[in-house]
Amino acid sequence: MRHTVRLHGVIVGHSDLEHCDAGLRRAWGPFRPGLGYELVQPVFRLFSQAVRYPGGEQDPQMLERYYQARDKLGLELQDAEGRPITTSVIHIVDYTEENGPAALELDVLISDDGYWRKRTDPRVN
Repeated sequence: MRHTVRLHGVIVGHSDLEHCDAGLRRAWGPFRPGLGYELVQPVFRLFSQAVRYPGGEQDPQMLERYYQARDKLGLELQDAEGRPITTSVIHIVDYTEENGPAALELDVLISDDGYWRKRTDPRVN
C-alpha cells in the first residue's frame, strides 16, 4: 500500500512501507522522493552526518541537532486514500551521498491503532 509523506501539504515522497514490526509499531521501506524532498533533505542529511554508515561513529551533538530539526518539521503520513496516519516519528534514512540515489528509506513509528488493525488483519477495512 502506498504511503505519502507531506510537509504542510507538499508531497515529500512515497513508500509502500513493505516491512513492519507491529509489536514495535514500526514500518519501513524504500523511499521515493517527491518534489518537496529538497525542502527536508538537509535535515535528514544531518542524521547521515551524525551517524556514519555503516555502523560507524556517532556525533551526539549533531544527532541532537537532527532530532530537534526533525521534530520541528511537522511531517505527516497519509495512506493511499489520503487519510492521515498518526505517527510518533517519521524518519527518512538518506545515505545518497555515500551510496547513491537509491540509498533512501522511510522509517516510521506509527501510533495509529486503526492502521495496525488494517495492516495485520486483511478483513478490516
